[in-house]
Amino acid sequence: GIRRAIALPSLVYAQNYPNRPVRLILPFGAGGVADVTARLVTEKLGEKLGQRFVIENMAGAGGITAARAVLSAPADGYTLALFSNGTAISVSLFKSLGFNPLTHFVPVSSMGYFDFIFVTQAGSPYPTLAEFIKAAKAKPGALNIGTINVGSTQNLSAQLFKSTAGVDVAIVPFRSSPDVLIALLRGDIQMAIENYSAVASHVADKAAIAVASSGPVRTSFLPDVPTVKEAGGGDFEARSWNAIFAPKGTPPEVVATLNAALREVLEMPELKKRALDLGIEAKASSPEEIRDRLKADIDKWVQVIERAGIALQ
Repeated sequence: GIRRAIALPSLVYAQNYPNRPVRLILPFGAGGVADVTARLVTEKLGEKLGQRFVIENMAGAGGITAARAVLSAPADGYTLALFSNGTAISVSLFKSLGFNPLTHFVPVSSMGYFDFIFVTQAGSPYPTLAEFIKAAKAKPGALNIGTINVGSTQNLSAQLFKSTAGVDVAIVPFRSSPDVLIALLRGDIQMAIENYSAVASHVADKAAIAVASSGPVRTSFLPDVPTVKEAGGGDFEARSWNAIFAPKGTPPEVVATLNAALREVLEMPELKKRALDLGIEAKASSPEEIRDRLKADIDKWVQVIERAGIALQ
């Protein structure tokens, strides 16, 4: 029939996909958690689909540079974007992105989810989050929390914590994760909110105490550490994630091919273990699930940014 004839070219095309290297453009520099995870996943994805997946790092400008590079390429499945919770924040933080991740892109699948760890210094008067909250309520404005730059997930998680826990604390931004940790260990800040990979060694050698994790349930890598909600921080939840999106107009068969391959790759025990060492729960999703997650996070961070009075960029 006519319909079959029309559907044929894209179907043939999808059966041949990929027949040359695929680019995945990251809005981050090399060496970070997202970069390492993406390299881990794309290496296996390449083996599975018989083509190389090439990572290109385009850091800066709230992910705008990376997203525009993907949108300027053909929507054929050979140029993909890595989106994260940071993408949701950028929608809320920038007056104009020049693109809408929900309408100019189609979701493929999540790659992984990760929580943040609230840490205090060893020997601190606040060995639990409950004690930190109590002290913060007793002396408004006296305590401070260190995070990386304003507008990062860690920084906005601190803002969210202020409102859910009902505490008046100063939030001190630093240039990098190592800077945050140095300030914590020196006693310049009373608490830090960071990726597990940034604090793991300090927690292991007892230089820092993990007092809470930011997700809806306890993390598998620190199962004895309560969630912020459990520890008395109010209705708090902040999770970061990484996902693959393609430009709008990418053939649905290509999206389906990538999604199916990612589902298999992200179930590999060896990959799961290596991701877990970085504090990441490797996990695929349906395209709809990750789109809903992006949308929910955009709504959530818009409110946090407004409430915190953070100036739009």
